[in-house]
Amino acid sequence: MTARGGEAPSTDGGRSAKEERAAEEERAVEQALALVGCQPQTGHRSPEGPGATCPKPSPSSPEPRASETSPTSPSSAPTGPSPSPSPSAADPTPNPPTPVASASGGSASGGSASDSGSSRAHGASSADRSLSSPRAHRAEATAWDAARALAERLGRATPLTAHRLPLDRALGHVLAEAVVALTDLPSFDTSAMDGWAVAGPGPWAVQEGEGLLAGRGPTAPLPDGHALRIATGARLPVDATAVIRSEHAHCDAAKKLLYAGREVIPGQDIRPRGQECRSGDELLPLGTVVTPPVLGLAAAAGYDALVAVPRPRVDVFVLGDELLAAGLPHDGLIRDALGPMLAPWIRALGAEVAEPRRLGDDAGALRRALVSSDADLILTTGGTAAGPVDHVHPVLAEIGADLLVDGVAVRPGHPMLLARLADGGPCLVGLPGNPLAAVSGLLTLAEPLLRGIAGRLAQDRYRAPVREEVHGHPHDTRLIPVIHREDNVVPLHYNGPAMLRGIAAADGLAVVPPGGVRSGTEVEILDLPWASASPWTEGCFT
Repeated sequence: MTARGGEAPSTDGGRSAKEERAAEEERAVEQALALVGCQPQTGHRSPEGPGATCPKPSPSSPEPRASETSPTSPSSAPTGPSPSPSPSAADPTPNPPTPVASASGGSASGGSASDSGSSRAHGASSADRSLSSPRAHRAEATAWDAARALAERLGRATPLTAHRLPLDRALGHVLAEAVVALTDLPSFDTSAMDGWAVAGPGPWAVQEGEGLLAGRGPTAPLPDGHALRIATGARLPVDATAVIRSEHAHCDAAKKLLYAGREVIPGQDIRPRGQECRSGDELLPLGTVVTPPVLGLAAAAGYDALVAVPRPRVDVFVLGDELLAAGLPHDGLIRDALGPMLAPWIRALGAEVAEPRRLGDDAGALRRALVSSDADLILTTGGTAAGPVDHVHPVLAEIGADLLVDGVAVRPGHPMLLARLADGGPCLVGLPGNPLAAVSGLLTLAEPLLRGIAGRLAQDRYRAPVREEVHGHPHDTRLIPVIHREDNVVPLHYNGPAMLRGIAAADGLAVVPPGGVRSGTEVEILDLPWASASPWTEGCFT
């Protein structure tokens, strides 16, 4: 597979290079998921308690989602070594298999023989698929589409649990059971307007009394040729044929007769029983995000609680001794931009997040934080490269984590990573330290992973033309902040890896393929959470 976006030559007579690359990426996703597909949950808590396991998903079909109140039964973990990656289409001579887990489909070591020989596994043998030394040359970057697909499928491989939530606590959760109508809506014929209920043709004899009000029980039938005052939402009397709005009727008090100011059509301004739904109709499917209108519909249908998937729980660990929590940058120190940004962003994605913790450049503190976390997802910021104080790779190796993605062919954000902690522990997304690069990692790996864990349905992918030419990276995908203007999108300036000025004004990011695009070319758009009507969660600023 060519993770750099170029076309590899066809290796299968009848298959194009594009088809070959797609098949290679599919095998890479299958291989990476096989590493974590059936590991027991020991030492880490699932959303509903210990004992949950991760079923092995099929690479060619959507994973079944459980809506029961308990996770699926445990499966035994594979005991043999994982299959070696398929050789790259551009390199017919594969390297020997190594203990490094790679989702790129190429050689897991990616380095020379001397690099491979100097690598050292930490905490487990190669059969246990532990990390090799982080100082060894890492695997070729995973293609952007393949990385996103792997993250989402890894999330959907997590068994769904469900709990029953009162309506006032269900906002932002995802339905684990369909909402089915418990009764007809409306459950009786009602008036859609304030006015007069009439029976038969007019003029109508006006009946004395206060009329019909909402919330009252059944009344006597309305005789033909009679009219009775009625309020919006009131139950219609038997034999009534229409409702005349107050402004469309004239009452002659002396004669006690009601006259219509315009033609009266039988059934007008009446909401008949079952107009919106019949008992047993599906109102909302499994996987629906609970928004305010969903709460209203559920209440109207008679629900007091909804069966929903717990929100994924996220821990954020901010790394770097150079970061300030307050005040102006000074003396080589800079403000932490990611801590304040990530928590509300993650809430906007429908997850629960603890207050970000600042760990500095302390490998011991990072190790303790990782092994003690009971979150569904851990986010780290910075430390994913190979500098002298970049501790993420060494610590993951030390605790025996499975490294599934080690670098993605995207700019900014190339040094992002995705790992799974040992013994069925939580997933970890390592975000680069540069702010816009971290946003790229959030949308590439964390967002699809959280969507899978929460059982959310993926939004339809869409494309829009760019208003002007966009320069691309020679080999990697680029994510460029854009803003929608009429029927196209406008690329924003200040889109360097360390800049937030562009993304702060954006409502989406354009996915620019290697080499760039000309003005008018359609590109895929990634919407930002606050740019659309969903998801709705407490703390989401929509």
